[in-house]
Amino acid sequence: MRQYFRPIPSCDPARPSGARPLAGGWTWVDRVEVLQRGREAQIVPLAEVPDDIAATMSARPQALGPLTLDRPRLMGILNTTPDSFSDGNRFLETNTAVAHAQALLNEGADLIDIGGESTRPGAMEVDVDEEIARTAPVITALTEGNRAFVSLDTRKAVVAEAGLAAGAGAINDVSGLRFDPRLAEVAAASGIPLILMHSIGTPETMQGAADTAYSDVLLDVYDGLEAAIETAVQAGVARNRIIVDPGIGFGKTEAQNLALISRVSLFHTLGCAILLGVSRKGFIGRISGEAQADQRGPGSAAIGLWALAQGVQILRVHDIKTHKQAIDLWWAANAAP
Repeated sequence: MRQYFRPIPSCDPARPSGARPLAGGWTWVDRVEVLQRGREAQIVPLAEVPDDIAATMSARPQALGPLTLDRPRLMGILNTTPDSFSDGNRFLETNTAVAHAQALLNEGADLIDIGGESTRPGAMEVDVDEEIARTAPVITALTEGNRAFVSLDTRKAVVAEAGLAAGAGAINDVSGLRFDPRLAEVAAASGIPLILMHSIGTPETMQGAADTAYSDVLLDVYDGLEAAIETAVQAGVARNRIIVDPGIGFGKTEAQNLALISRVSLFHTLGCAILLGVSRKGFIGRISGEAQADQRGPGSAAIGLWALAQGVQILRVHDIKTHKQAIDLWWAANAAP
């Protein structure tokens, strides 16, 4: 039966001899949780982990475009859609969208993730031409003169090609190549980073299957991302150009979301950088009692700090200023002698 090795990260200043950096970053590991389907987990010293897996855990992933991953990175969300769950219809006009993106950059965003198709539960598919019209002009405006590093949030190869021509530097596929496998070929030909998120179904259907989709949500999502990585690599995408996202809220119940977040460090053994997107999502509102999505910044940042302590390198967020302040203080405390 297959074993999965989850590093147990620590940021404690009292680092024992024999501990190794996790993903070449700011946390370290000297113990590992060994997981198997249908069996009780075991905790073992890092020294008992196979050498190749321990090496994968310790290696720092390739930079995300121009961004090194030696410190946490903030991806600012820009939805040029009429129906996104938190900010739909606010940034449909190109000038308004560009101004908002610039505000996010001024607040400390490292890159901007532009999407022209809502992927909230129940959202309908958008025509390719409409999605391009919503995103390409904004990308052009933001990337002229290397003004910003932009990723394009799309499931479609044709949209990705248009976005790359406009200046996008990364592709963020919420379907993990299930919707349009040719997207991997586009990423391979361009050589740019490819973000693969785990999801099930489509936005129209994903939540209806959430209760029954998984035998073990953590290991099933791991296997799904592993398969997506292999699909991308076979299409010619360099493995060190791939970033993984466990897809919080995409075809998962609240309990499943929390199970993934609590053990998110497992995904380091895939050998890719990890992106986490929890910003303003419904489970934060349910747990905190905050019904208004745009008031969930503090709860989003709380989950973000937990993720950083697990070695997650990239947070995809709406509230850049809130997250940056929290991270600056968290970083200072962890860097203190």
